[in-house]
Amino acid sequence: MNQFSDNETNKQLEKNEEMATDPIQEDSAEQDSGTQDASSGTEGNQSASSEADGEESMEQLMDLYEESFKRFAEGEVVTGKIISMDKDNVLVDIGYKSEGQIPIHEFRDENGEIKAAVGDSVEVMVEWWDDENEMVVLSKEKAEKIKVWEEIKRAYDADEPIPGTIVNRVKGGFSVDIGVIAFLPGSQADLRPVRNLDDLVGKTFDFKILKYNRKRSNIVLSRRVILEAEREAKRATTLSSIYEGKVVPGVVKNITEYGVFVDLGGVDGLLHITDISWGRVKHPSELFAIGDEIEVKILNLDLERERVSLGMKQLTEDPWLTASEKYPVGTRVSGHVVSLTDYGAFVELEEGIEGLIHVSEMSWTRKIRHPSKVVSVGEEVEAVVLDIKPDSRRISLGMKQAVPNPWDVISEKYPVGTTIEGKIKNITDFGLFIGIDEGIDGLVHISDISWTKRIKHPSELYKKGDVVQAIVLEIDKKNERFSLGIKQLQPDPWETVGDRYEVGKEITGTITNVTDFGIFVELEEGIEGLVHVSEISKEKIKTPVGMFNVGDLLTAKVMHINGDERRIGLSIKRLEIEDEKELLSEYVNNMRPATSTFGEILRENLQEKLNGE
Repeated sequence: MNQFSDNETNKQLEKNEEMATDPIQEDSAEQDSGTQDASSGTEGNQSASSEADGEESMEQLMDLYEESFKRFAEGEVVTGKIISMDKDNVLVDIGYKSEGQIPIHEFRDENGEIKAAVGDSVEVMVEWWDDENEMVVLSKEKAEKIKVWEEIKRAYDADEPIPGTIVNRVKGGFSVDIGVIAFLPGSQADLRPVRNLDDLVGKTFDFKILKYNRKRSNIVLSRRVILEAEREAKRATTLSSIYEGKVVPGVVKNITEYGVFVDLGGVDGLLHITDISWGRVKHPSELFAIGDEIEVKILNLDLERERVSLGMKQLTEDPWLTASEKYPVGTRVSGHVVSLTDYGAFVELEEGIEGLIHVSEMSWTRKIRHPSKVVSVGEEVEAVVLDIKPDSRRISLGMKQAVPNPWDVISEKYPVGTTIEGKIKNITDFGLFIGIDEGIDGLVHISDISWTKRIKHPSELYKKGDVVQAIVLEIDKKNERFSLGIKQLQPDPWETVGDRYEVGKEITGTITNVTDFGIFVELEEGIEGLVHVSEISKEKIKTPVGMFNVGDLLTAKVMHINGDERRIGLSIKRLEIEDEKELLSEYVNNMRPATSTFGEILRENLQEKLNGE
C-alpha cells in the first residue's frame, strides 16, 4: 500500500530538486562524462540508461504525491480493498491518506454470515471525509443502492427488463425487491386476475419499469407488459405453424361447464365438452386441472378471428364403427351404470358406448316405477343385447333376459288346485297380494275371500304380513297373473243351503239391514234371507224403515231358495196367514154339531172357504 504524509513527500521532492540543480554534482557529472567519453562506448550507453531510470522514478514520485492529495466527493462510489476485519468493523483502503471503516453488519447475509475476507475488493460509497483529521466514513450498503439505481436508470432508458422477487402483498398489489423495494400493481402481475395472490409471494420474475423517481424512492413495475410481449411473439409463431388436422401440445388454461380452454402457445383454443371423449363427460373438471399438459387435434381454424376449435376424442377411433361386430343381438355383456332417468338406466359398456336398459326390461315379475329401485349409479350390472343401431348410436339392453323367466316354470311348480302358503305383501281395495316365489305375487280377489261374508275392504279381516293359505285358481303366463282363492279352501255353504232351510219352514234370524224394499235377516254366518216389503204384512206397507230395528230377532217363513243366485226369500205375511188359518180351523173343529139343517150348511161353507184359501 502506497501512503505518504505531506512532510515526507515534500522532503523527498526537495531532495530530488537539490540533486537535479547542485553545481558540484554538475561538475562531477561533466568529469564523469569526459571519462566516459574516453572510455569504451559500452559505458556511455549505461550512463544514458541510468538517466532514463531517474526520470521514470521522478514521475512515479510525482504520481504518488498527487495521489496523496486525492479528494473524494461525498456520495462518490469508489473501489477499495479490505485490509483488516474485527468483530465490529471492516477496514477498507480506498487510496486516501487513511483507511475507511465500515460496520461489519453491512457484510452479513440474510443468515447472519459474513461474506467478506481480507484482500477482497469492494465497492463503497464515501459518506463523508475529514481531511484535517484524516478520517473517512464509508458505506457498502449505500454503494450497492447507488449501483442499483444506476441499473434501474439504465434498464428504464434501454426499455429492458429487470429481475426481482415478490416479497410481500400490499394494498393494491405487491412489493418487489429489485435491489430496492418497488411496487407492482395487482393488475400488472399477470395477464389474468390472480385468484390466490399469496401464490406469487416469494417467486422471482422479470419486470418492466413503468416509471421511477429516485428522490422519492418510488418505482412502479409491470410483469404483464413482458407477458403480453411474450404472448404476442408466441401467438405469431403458433398461428404460422398450425393447421386443421394437426396434433399439437397445449396447456389447460381455463375450465368451464361447456369445455376447456387450452393455451397452444399465445393462442387459446376451445376443447368443447362433446369433443373431449367418445364417452360421457359430466363436467370437464372430472378429467382436467388448470396447468395440465395435453395433446389435442385442430378441428377448425379461423385465422381472421383467431378462433381455434380443438378435439381430443378425435385422436382415437370412434368405437361405434365396430360396435355391431362386438355387440351383436343376444350377446351377454356387463357394464357400469352411468346415469338414471325415469324410463331406464344407461350402462357404459366401454368408453364411448352406452346402452339403455328400459324399466320394462329390468325384471320379469316386478313392475318397476323407477330404475333407482333396482340399480344405482356406479353399480356393475349384467345384461343381454336386445337391439343395436350404430347409425343412431343406440343399444337396447335387457337385465331380466340375463336370468330365467320364473313364469316359464311357475305353472309346473304350482298347478291349479295347489294349496300354497305365503305372507300378505300388500292390501288393496280389490284384494290381497300374497308372495309366492321371489318376484311373483298371487292375487286373492275380494270376491274370493269368503263365500258368505260381505266384505267392504280386505283390511277388515287381514293385515299386511299375515301368513295365509290359499288355493291356486288360475295362472295367466301371457299377462303374468297368478289368481288365488281363500274361500275355496272350504265348501260353498250355498250348495247345501236347501238341505238346511226347506221351503215352507219357519225360521228365526237377526235383522242385519232395513231398506225401503225389504228386511235382510241373517240365518247363519254369511247366509241371509230377504223379507220383501210386500211380504211383511197383509196390509200395504210403503217402507219397513222405522218399523224394524237392526239386531232384532225376526221369525219368517221360507218362501223360496236359489242357490245359484245365493238368494233366500222369506215372508212374515205368509206366516201370519197360516196362523189365522190355524185359529179358524181350531174354531170350526171345536164348534158343537148343529141340530138344524142351517147349522150344517154354515159349517160346510166355512170349511170350503178354508180349503179354498
